[in-house]
Amino acid sequence: MSYCTRDEVRAMLKEDAVSQILTDTDFIEDPEEREAGIGPLIDEAIADADGEIDGYLAKRYAVPLAPVPKVINKFSKDIALYNLMSRAGLDEEGREGNYLTRYNAAIKFLTLVAEGKVSLGTEASDPQAAAAAGFSMHSNQRIFSRDTLKGM
Repeated sequence: MSYCTRDEVRAMLKEDAVSQILTDTDFIEDPEEREAGIGPLIDEAIADADGEIDGYLAKRYAVPLAPVPKVINKFSKDIALYNLMSRAGLDEEGREGNYLTRYNAAIKFLTLVAEGKVSLGTEASDPQAAAAAGFSMHSNQRIFSRDTLKGM
């Protein structure tokens, strides 16, 4: 299961971006051939994005997430687009800088989720389930007690 689809990522790509991504091959004039060439690259970028997302979320959530939260779908598309665009090299000062900005925002969000500072809102409302997965506390042996302080 993927956090986003090929069609969702493809809809976010402009035609000139597709040509830029396919720079390792000759320019393809036929739109059907171009789509056939970009499809597997999009699938690979999505798989990489999903793996990256799962790496952050696995600490706190059972992955892959089902159903996929809307925010994870959005960031999966952003990371996949960054993966695609970085194949040809990104000009951070140019218009491709937007892909890097969106990627960095996704990573920052995922880091906050991994640290427990942000929730995806998919947690169970069952307090026992939350308690079983959450908090534990350990301490050292007690040093002072009524018995050890007798005679003082």
